[in-house]
Amino acid sequence: MTPLVTTEWLAAELGANDLRIVDATIFLPETGRTARAEFETGHIPGAVFMDLDELVDTGNPVPNMLPSPEKFASRMQALGLGDGSRIVVYDNSPFHSSARAWWMLNLFGAHEVAILDGGFAKWQAEGRPTESGKPVVRHRHFTVWGDTKGVRTMQAMIDNLRTKAEQVVDARPAGRFAGTDPEPREGMRSGHIPGSRNLPSNDLFNADGTWKQGTALRAAFTDAGIDIDKPLVTTCGSGITAAVLSFGAALLGAKDVALYDGSWSEWGASPTAPVVTGAA
Repeated sequence: MTPLVTTEWLAAELGANDLRIVDATIFLPETGRTARAEFETGHIPGAVFMDLDELVDTGNPVPNMLPSPEKFASRMQALGLGDGSRIVVYDNSPFHSSARAWWMLNLFGAHEVAILDGGFAKWQAEGRPTESGKPVVRHRHFTVWGDTKGVRTMQAMIDNLRTKAEQVVDARPAGRFAGTDPEPREGMRSGHIPGSRNLPSNDLFNADGTWKQGTALRAAFTDAGIDIDKPLVTTCGSGITAAVLSFGAALLGAKDVALYDGSWSEWGASPTAPVVTGAA
């Protein structure tokens, strides 16, 4: 299974014994939309709902920080995601939040995880089948792997200011990166990590919501000043759209990609972390 699968491929695979389909949609509270409720109204047949808002470290004041491996494994087992599963993740979110689910699943030891190109919007637009209600799932064993080599802490990011060992690429919109637009969270300074480059996550998608691929995808990174063949750390507002850049880099074959989980929610709230403004 390739990391990015088409709606045609998924339609042909529906009902396969080892296939697990996951809806990982998130919305901001102010939109008034509830991802779980929309899932129960309509979803791809056989899908389960992964609640990314709940799949966090609730003891950490920084939003969306990774949960413990034990918590993650427990939630995956309850969703029927287990060893030997082929997992396809999709979303209907403006943040392309399936990438966060893809990143966490890989981080914690899932072996075959793909994202559905175009997500639920493309699936619906093509008139493909949907179902409603809450799925009934059978618990499965998920062997968790707590490997954090792909995660960067704030201290690691501070150290990188000196060593410049890793490129840093920020997925936030250009205005927030430059500091000309305010941050949506209270208490956040505006601007970006010194030396980082800006690649808004939406720049990795075509007009129809499908992923750019090949030359077009590589050009997005190159135009942002990023060498995909050198070590890279992705960041954003709270670790969600950073995973979009991580997935895009993976599609291009990048081998050395990490994600700063605290992202701007941690860095921008710190009174001592250096902040710069303006374009990269």
